Amino acid sequence: MKSKCSSARHKAVAVAAPFLAMAVAFTCLGLASGIAIAQHSQTSVKEFEDFDSKNFDRSTHIDNEWFPLKPGTRFVYEGFTIEDGKRLPHRVVFTVTDLTKVIGGVRAVVGYDLDYSAGQLAEKEIIFFAQDNGGTVWHLGQYPEVYENGKFVEAPAWIHGIQDAKAGIVMKAEPRLGTPSYSQGLALAVNWTDRGVVYQVGQKACVPLKCYEDVLVIDESSREEPGAHHLKYYARGVGNVRVGWRGEGDKTRETLELVKVVQLGPQALAAVRAEALELEKRAYKISKKVYVHTTPAEHTPGAKGQ
Repeated sequence: MKSKCSSARHKAVAVAAPFLAMAVAFTCLGLASGIAIAQHSQTSVKEFEDFDSKNFDRSTHIDNEWFPLKPGTRFVYEGFTIEDGKRLPHRVVFTVTDLTKVIGGVRAVVGYDLDYSAGQLAEKEIIFFAQDNGGTVWHLGQYPEVYENGKFVEAPAWIHGIQDAKAGIVMKAEPRLGTPSYSQGLALAVNWTDRGVVYQVGQKACVPLKCYEDVLVIDESSREEPGAHHLKYYARGVGNVRVGWRGEGDKTRETLELVKVVQLGPQALAAVRAEALELEKRAYKISKKVYVHTTPAEHTPGAKGQ
């Protein structure tokens, strides 16, 4: 996933990042005949998306074919980043918990993300997703904690409706080439200005888990990283299967491949739930301007909506 998921350090997995096939450092990337590449629409883009809390009747039932989030599903990604000129192993573990949290009048699914660099925990976060009645999946905010050498550094949290932050789109119900870019959330207080656009369709992507056909590629960028483009490959019924990059402005050159997808049993899921709730406890203590103004996450197995 960050995302699946999305990351305060790299903004690559949790909330998404598209790929340029010629720039991806992974092997077995097929360019099948008939592949289409985006011709960017001249239609004016909106700074932020129109979020209507009344349009979320089954908000926690996230079954978008490109971004399904079933509670208990764990996605494991492995790859590399470039930091200070060094190529470092990178690993991300994203789990869809059975917790939900009401944000802006909408009940959202809570994701729990762990980001490792060279074997050390570099970031952990809870992140919030909801699906509207049309099938579009929204990103309602996140609480990340960033670490260096095992020590806490910062927690640049943002939540829809607090400090003028706006929810954004993580995956449209029917992503199409040639459509305008869209906001993936806007939170100027923490310099979150990520945007996505459909970049390619019809890709073939092979990762350690398996090869996928008809893959969708989303290109992500932000004001804070001019010239940097994060690329995410999405497979139907699975979600994000690969992360890559393009552009000279991308300094970390993060690459990730999906290596494992598992459905956790009750005990393992309960352990993840406990970890996520412990992180939320820290959020209430640390994030005095943002998270402290939210209602607590709840264990709501089977929740569908508001």
